[in-house]
Amino acid sequence: MSEQVTLSPRAVRSTQQERRHRKQRLAAAFRIFGRLGFDEGVAGHITARDPERADHFWVNPFGMSFKQIRAQDLILVDHTGAVVEGSLPVNRAAFAIHSQVHSARPDVIAAAHAHSVYGKTFAALHRRLRPLTQDACIFFEDHGLYADYGGVAYDLEEGKRIAEAVGDTKAAVLANHGLLTVGETVDEAVFWFVTMERSCQAELLAMASGDPRPIPDEVARDVRSKIGSAPSGWRSAQPLFDWILAEQPDCLDDAPAV
Repeated sequence: MSEQVTLSPRAVRSTQQERRHRKQRLAAAFRIFGRLGFDEGVAGHITARDPERADHFWVNPFGMSFKQIRAQDLILVDHTGAVVEGSLPVNRAAFAIHSQVHSARPDVIAAAHAHSVYGKTFAALHRRLRPLTQDACIFFEDHGLYADYGGVAYDLEEGKRIAEAVGDTKAAVLANHGLLTVGETVDEAVFWFVTMERSCQAELLAMASGDPRPIPDEVARDVRSKIGSAPSGWRSAQPLFDWILAEQPDCLDDAPAV
């Protein structure tokens, strides 16, 4: 089993150490998604920008289960969609969406997208989340809406439109499709996705139960300022990563077994 890189959102590491760190966190992120049931056949992808080649990103290979991915299985994709490290192909939709998000947002290190049940159910409503709960306030005035579903995102133009919907926010609801979140770290992007999925579930349940009353705008903004920052997202993700690494430490493996 591979040793885990020392954790910190802003630790000083060599390029090689940072690459290894991002790949290990990315592999753990897929295990979290798999464990929480966010996988759907070959759909869904999480990416991490390479620390040296900013127009390249690491991503899951096409057709591999989230539940089995290890750091050594990840592939590196360049700005043209070519796989430059790894032997398996890239998901065409992963390249179309994530290449455009990473291109539009130099501050984004990681982006996460999956066809989770409550996310895609909420996305059928063609609207943004309301601040109905404290956790939902994380996204108040800080997520976009892509309302024009154009089919499977194999086209770069579709990816550009999705990136435009994200804008300078931390997430977007992709109508009739699902959710997409971004972050300055893999950890942050993963936590935003997990809590956004649960916020979609909470809003759907509240709507089914009656007429939910949202939190006042000024209160929602204050809550977001306290728990919706990048450092807060990273901190909130640590219990998820600690749990999955204790349960499935093999995800850290970053070299073929000898």
